[in-house]
Amino acid sequence: MYERKLMAGWRDIDTNSHMGNTAYLDKAVDARMMYFVDCGFPMSEFVRLRLGPVVMRDEVEYYREVHLLDEITVTFGLAGLSPNGSRMMLRNDIFRDGKLAARVTTTAGWLDLANRKLVCPPAKILEAMRSLGHSEDYKDLPNISSALPATE
Repeated sequence: MYERKLMAGWRDIDTNSHMGNTAYLDKAVDARMMYFVDCGFPMSEFVRLRLGPVVMRDEVEYYREVHLLDEITVTFGLAGLSPNGSRMMLRNDIFRDGKLAARVTTTAGWLDLANRKLVCPPAKILEAMRSLGHSEDYKDLPNISSALPATE
């Protein structure tokens, strides 16, 4: 699994003095985008391709609190992928002090930003996706039949 060390910052904390629910989603997305940067896909490349990941569903499970300035480890892996990459389930586990604090499972696809339609990712992005570690509950997903090939 890909992993990054992050910190619970001031803006992540809610009125209950712990990390708020949307902050977990933000940390998950940060780790995902860091992975793509490390694979040679900075935001400028997504802009050039006119392509972006699009979330269809997020599920967050909470196990322990995270407080202001706590260091967290956010992992990123696959819980599922379709053969053509048009559909994916992403898994982010968030650890505090080595113990699972939250799990984010996201169902997503790739959006052609010009045509506003789901597409299959370019080969290099699909290769980066396939090289991610798999969660213990990984499953193969069906292709989105209406997804078009992405232009590179």
